[in-house]
Amino acid sequence: MFLLKKLIALLLMPPLAPLILICGGLLLLRWRPRAGRVLAWSGLAVALLVTMPPAVDALLGGLEDIPVLQPAQLADAEAIVILGGGARTNAPEFGGQTVNRLTLERVRYGARLARQSGLPVLVSGGAPSGSQPEAELMKTALEEDFRLPVKWVEAASLDTRDNARMSAALLHTEGVKRVVLVTHAAHMRRSVEAFEAAGLAVIPAPTGFFRRGPADDTLPRLPNMNSTYAGTYAIHEWLGLLAYRLSR
Repeated sequence: MFLLKKLIALLLMPPLAPLILICGGLLLLRWRPRAGRVLAWSGLAVALLVTMPPAVDALLGGLEDIPVLQPAQLADAEAIVILGGGARTNAPEFGGQTVNRLTLERVRYGARLARQSGLPVLVSGGAPSGSQPEAELMKTALEEDFRLPVKWVEAASLDTRDNARMSAALLHTEGVKRVVLVTHAAHMRRSVEAFEAAGLAVIPAPTGFFRRGPADDTLPRLPNMNSTYAGTYAIHEWLGLLAYRLSR
């Protein structure tokens, strides 16, 4: 089921989705020229749209709408949960594997909050690719690079719902009911839904905002590497939210 979900997501997301439209349109040109042209140009339009900064900001607007955590909110929590965002499997300078950029951003912010609050930390993330679990890599990064102890390691989850269900099981045995949840801002809506459904009260702590800031307004609002990645991430999150609604 996990692999099936990933395959469906790949087919519905850039770059495959626009390419499928373009290829389908080109194949239709011989028999249905008008429909083929419409389909091919539609694929090209979608490919451009999801990389244009204004369109990407619009996609992110409904995702990155949870405000930044205020320090006073930490007093109401009992633990900090940091969600994994992937691993870098070819990291010879780290002895094999380490956290990827997304996970490192979450780990860094989680470490900052843990130092401010003194709250215990849970890291959550399995090994979807069959390599070393993300949670183990996160624990190593936190303890060796940030000098911060990790109390709980949830290393079996494969997706956000697994993160929530398995983390809640660990925390409930310790009597923890209210947590600070650290993940990317665009991923927060889906994460809060999953963790609340698992029986935890959640204080969101979003990080890694993809939307352009005031300093970016001086740059041309043209497609670029960052907007392309952010657009793909936003579509992934909207598809995830849609899947949650359909599976209720």
